[in-house]
Amino acid sequence: MPTRVCLIHYHEIGLKGKNRITFERRLRDNLEVALAPFGVTHVGRISGHLLATFADESRVADAAGAAARVPGVARVSQALRCNQDEAEYCAAAITALGEVPSFETFKVHARRSSTNYPLHTLDMNRLVGSALCEAFPDKKVLMHGPDVTVVVLATQGDVYVYASSQRGVGGLPVGSAGKVVSLFSSGIDSPVATWMIGRRGAVCVPVHFSGRPQTSDASEWLVQDIVRALGPAGIIGRLYVCPIGDFQRQIALAVPNKLRVVMYRRLMFRVAEGVARIEGAKALVTGESLGQVASQTLENINAVNEVVSLPVFRPLIGSDKQEIIERAQQIGTFDLSTSEAPDCCTLFMPRKPETHARIAEVHEAEAQLDMDAMVAEALSVLEYVDFEGCPSYHRPHALRRVQSSLAPAGWHEDLMRPRG
Repeated sequence: MPTRVCLIHYHEIGLKGKNRITFERRLRDNLEVALAPFGVTHVGRISGHLLATFADESRVADAAGAAARVPGVARVSQALRCNQDEAEYCAAAITALGEVPSFETFKVHARRSSTNYPLHTLDMNRLVGSALCEAFPDKKVLMHGPDVTVVVLATQGDVYVYASSQRGVGGLPVGSAGKVVSLFSSGIDSPVATWMIGRRGAVCVPVHFSGRPQTSDASEWLVQDIVRALGPAGIIGRLYVCPIGDFQRQIALAVPNKLRVVMYRRLMFRVAEGVARIEGAKALVTGESLGQVASQTLENINAVNEVVSLPVFRPLIGSDKQEIIERAQQIGTFDLSTSEAPDCCTLFMPRKPETHARIAEVHEAEAQLDMDAMVAEALSVLEYVDFEGCPSYHRPHALRRVQSSLAPAGWHEDLMRPRG
């Protein structure tokens, strides 16, 4: 009797040559975690695909939707697994095509990766096609551009049949491209930027800068909800929270009004780079889009970049707001990101922020501050929240030796507080 399974297709991984097996294993591990709530019993490789089986076949449809959100997955098919019996897989093809809600034309596409199955793919096409024509006499066969393609895949010992697939997010498996630290607000842009870098295989460690104690902690709880919304992608294992309200107040009192935003950003980048050194991350990520707001002009971006040595990735730099909104809706963060919550981005904001900061003026203003002391204090009061679902994230246990020389002065993990 046929059983229902998920066939998980990938595309970019298939181009990796000798490294392909490493990427496949990473994707398999990520899928095992993502599909655990649906009772997955096994995820394994089969004929250029990954195959997921379940204790309860009624969960396959929901599991397919979850698998499609995992980076590295190009497509997910709900398939019927049969024996290499012609009558059985023809019946399975009829079942699979009958579950398609609406169609007028179809074709059969047989593939054979098994060397011990004697029937040629052309013969399989004719056999299954005849059974479907008899079962659906009002439907037409169309070889080019049909509404539905019924795939029959013969492997070593089994035959898999499916007629419906859903598109995955593509990209590379999380954990295959190292670790990054993202500057993460409760707005629309930074969660999208974080997701986009995670989709390219990076483990993302977001840092949220809160306006506390000058504002409430509402944004901190909202950010946790946004991270949970990104949970199915498995890109985040830990969220850091850094309260900088008092530092912003000091900056607002000491520097020219128009340069406040640039100074806030220079502080945030320094702190984020400190977290990156603690975590062993190799780059920073922001949600900046060129020209969208005052802090995102070329001059201001250059004035902020100056304070860090790590690369800064800006995946949204060429996107307009509508494109970013559409992506946020797709990944499930938009509704949360449009909730109102006071945070550091609205605290002590000048009426007319500088849009073309001059480096000399920035240096002169920053000389009025003890920025190194601010950064050290900010790192000493970091809080964090750990999240399940990112098997590639590894916590920085008591400053491994390789990281100890890079850590900020006076920093130790025991000083950080887990946030409930």
